[in-house]
Amino acid sequence: MTSQADPLTRCWGDGDPLMEAYHDTEWGVPVHDDRTHFEFLLLDNFQAGLSWRTILNKRENFRRAFDNFDPVKIAAYTDADRQRLLGDAGIVRNRAKVAAAVTNAQAFLQVQAERGSFDHYIWQFTGHKTLRNPDGVTLETIPVSTPESDAMSADLKGRGFKFVGTTICYAYMQSIGMVDDHMVGCFRYGRMGPGMDR
Repeated sequence: MTSQADPLTRCWGDGDPLMEAYHDTEWGVPVHDDRTHFEFLLLDNFQAGLSWRTILNKRENFRRAFDNFDPVKIAAYTDADRQRLLGDAGIVRNRAKVAAAVTNAQAFLQVQAERGSFDHYIWQFTGHKTLRNPDGVTLETIPVSTPESDAMSADLKGRGFKFVGTTICYAYMQSIGMVDDHMVGCFRYGRMGPGMDR
């Protein structure tokens, strides 16, 4: 879709500057920075049952509330920190998700300690390359899970991560460019982002 003010053709996001910017510059672009990995993991956890638009509009509030997505700081959060977060109207105030953020930070650090980086660990699920669905895929037929997201979900759960069902894992894979679901006709279709394997 396009608008008169913005001639670019996008899969989605038209009319919302924040969604447009995310679609144009982040969605489907490979991430290899551990801090950014944790940011998207945390945001996708909080998205469960909500729209991405809701989370994206609160992203800077999450950044402020969660110490710029620093897993070392979050892993050490106390009960007082959890209560602070539950009282913060700028984020999603969900007790289970707040608890999961702390648990996931601890599990994230354990993966780093074992594998050297979370990036090296997580990209194994796509063979360290970006996957793309067949050209005929539409918004309505983009999968909500794949065998790769199933495997990721099972492994993360086995490591103690919370809110990492296969659907959340697939959304995370889209966020960090493990899959590129831009469709034919979208100006981002077939464009190589930094580090994209094509």
